[in-house]
Amino acid sequence: MDKYGLIGYPLGHSFSISYFNEKFDNENIDAKYSNFEIPSIDNLPEVLASNPELKGLNVTIPYKQQVIGYLDTLSPEAKTIGAVNVIRVSHKGNKTILKGFNSDVIGFTKSIEPMLTPLHRKALILGTGGASRAIDFGLKSLGLETLFVSRTHHDEKTITYDEVGAETVRLYNVIVNCTPCGMYPKTETCPDLPYSAMNENNILYDLIYNPDETLFMKRGAEYGANTKNGLEMLLLQAFASWEFWHGKEQD
Repeated sequence: MDKYGLIGYPLGHSFSISYFNEKFDNENIDAKYSNFEIPSIDNLPEVLASNPELKGLNVTIPYKQQVIGYLDTLSPEAKTIGAVNVIRVSHKGNKTILKGFNSDVIGFTKSIEPMLTPLHRKALILGTGGASRAIDFGLKSLGLETLFVSRTHHDEKTITYDEVGAETVRLYNVIVNCTPCGMYPKTETCPDLPYSAMNENNILYDLIYNPDETLFMKRGAEYGANTKNGLEMLLLQAFASWEFWHGKEQD
């Protein structure tokens, strides 16, 4: 039986395990998907050694960047972004070959593109982790100018939440939350933004999918903003993962 799985920490919010095992049952695929909740990326070799039937892995917080040092090759997109969330596991003789891909870009761009109009030229990306790099890549591929928002200054492409004023959210009218702020069980929290300055020209896209409507989305919607959660993106990512694992995406 082939095996697939997810590495990350913690994994209490994981969508993938139920999605893939249901897919395997429905399509009579002789395979199993498991969660590998590892407290350190240094545990990855142990996961591979104890699961020789592994064909592929998904990677989630906080290992999308850290995992790169363990991989043999990267897809061009993953290399450019600097983050990986899909690993294809193959074998040549006694050697295990790991290739990294990024399905965040595919899932996100296909999900947000129908929401965009010519009014949407600039976007704020909340957070600076592995997912935000893919979102930045995706937004730029759709023709938008981007600016990161973080709790602290990193570089000239980043501003702090204190610097996000009413004019900022009107100009950068697409706002993508790439942080865990508002994720279950801490559903009463949301990024600190001037929501009252938003209107129907704003798009608030949250990568979180649990709860269905985060406080970030709810507060924006009160002022007319269009909102969307990350569930469709996850489904699109899952489709892409299956393609990557089976070599349908070549170099």
